[in-house]
Amino acid sequence: MDPPIMDLPVLPLSHGLKPDQETNSVANCEAMEITSSTQNSEAPKAQQIFILSGQSNMAGRGGVTRQHKWDGVVPDECKPHPSILRLSSSLRWEPAREPLHADIDTKKACGVGPGMAFANAVRERCGVGPGMAFANAVRERGGVGAEAVVGLVPCAVGGTAIKEWARGEHLYENMVKRAREAVKDGGEIMALLWYQGESDTSTHHDAEVYKGKMETLIRDVRVDLGAPSLPIIQVAIASGDAKYMEKIREAQQGINLPNVVCVDAKGLPLKEDHLHLTTEAQVQLGHKLADAYLNHFAPPRQPPPSLP
Repeated sequence: MDPPIMDLPVLPLSHGLKPDQETNSVANCEAMEITSSTQNSEAPKAQQIFILSGQSNMAGRGGVTRQHKWDGVVPDECKPHPSILRLSSSLRWEPAREPLHADIDTKKACGVGPGMAFANAVRERCGVGPGMAFANAVRERGGVGAEAVVGLVPCAVGGTAIKEWARGEHLYENMVKRAREAVKDGGEIMALLWYQGESDTSTHHDAEVYKGKMETLIRDVRVDLGAPSLPIIQVAIASGDAKYMEKIREAQQGINLPNVVCVDAKGLPLKEDHLHLTTEAQVQLGHKLADAYLNHFAPPRQPPPSLP
């Protein structure tokens, strides 16, 4: 049985960030069909946008071997689809495919080497995460409009602590910058998906202050994106230092803010490193995140038009 979804009061769904909506707003594969169909026309733009942020289990290590190579296995649930895009590191919409964070999760790989050697090293350390399974599930289950283009905004970076995601820090500011860029030509941010906390399980102090720092992050990102009721779907961690892991989990499940829900990753299969989710587990997590979004935040589905 899946662990329960923890939730708090849900506010009306006027949550998304749209250009000019608030005074502080800014404003391979099947997916290649998008590229080929738009070569002589305007580039595709995402309409319903989801931010993916946190650390390595959001970035994805599914299928990454002990040699830090990705095995290249893409489950059916994570296959590309023409109506799913990702925002690249150069802030351009492109067809989404695994690994979603290949050009984003680069913090710990800096200094590997110049040119393609560096690029390949970064790419190989990223694998399958929950993002594509989430997007496909939401699309297939009617959580977005029938003709809507889903946009994923990957921002997660492995090995990062909650203090590195505070307002003013590079990771936070980059996440906000990418989110604003995602909606500058239209579209709406539907939710922030957050999976982080393993790096805060090592000391009593980090575990003690985690809840307050997470609540501050949520408040800050809502203000900075001009979306005061932006849905936040966070994941209660499944791994980390056993000494304080449960304290972090309690903090995550006890966030006392509206429009915040928590799905539990505990019990999902871990790789041999006992830290990262397997590819199978990432698919399951993507479905849990989709369940949370569909059950709590998705706009109501419009009934089909009646026949005359």
